[in-house]
Amino acid sequence: MTNNDLLRRLRYALNLNGETIAELCTLGGYEIRPIDVLKLLKKEEETGFVVCDDTVMGAFLDGLITSRRGAHDPKPGSAKTTGMALNNNLILRKLRIALELNDEAMLAILGKAGARLSKSELSAMFRAEGHRNYKPCGGQILRNFIRGLTLGGGNT
Repeated sequence: MTNNDLLRRLRYALNLNGETIAELCTLGGYEIRPIDVLKLLKKEEETGFVVCDDTVMGAFLDGLITSRRGAHDPKPGSAKTTGMALNNNLILRKLRIALELNDEAMLAILGKAGARLSKSELSAMFRAEGHRNYKPCGGQILRNFIRGLTLGGGNT
């Protein structure tokens, strides 16, 4: 799933408009105008389409966390996720943090979309990449999670 597709899906799942998305990006450290957000939300074949890169998507997700949970001072020695290349695991982690979801809530959201995971399979996606129990989050799992949010599975 591309960042543009992810942004479009999250827009509907969380009931956001272009102005709100721009504000979230600003909170996350990336200045963007609402008119430019609309270009990111266009489909690839539409005139004026602009690719949403990892910097914009990361800022949006960080801004979503900040808007819902408040500013956060990183703990000394903790891994910094800003500037890291986005992958499905990191996106899922940031959504979990922003929406303040526990394992049961995440599994319920996935269940609304028809995805069945065990608690240990889910927790494996939140482990560090080098950990022996790490499991990559597939695109289908991320799509199902967002679909479950759209179907009313989250505390948006």
